[in-house]
Amino acid sequence: MVKLRVEGMTCNHCAMAVQKALQKVPGVEKAEVSLERAEALVEGQADLEALIRAVEEEGYWAALAG
Repeated sequence: MVKLRVEGMTCNHCAMAVQKALQKVPGVEKAEVSLERAEALVEGQADLEALIRAVEEEGYWAALAG
């Protein structure tokens, strides 16, 4: 599982947009986005750079959460 920090989300619509974008990335089996925790949990074998790019293409900032 990959945990991403996602910044820039201000509402549930934002979180759903990020979740849908992540689910479209090849290799993603499941994606859950939390507005409250400003994070996304992604299951599957997707490329990290592709996940980050998908979030950024929606207008948000993402990075691997430590």
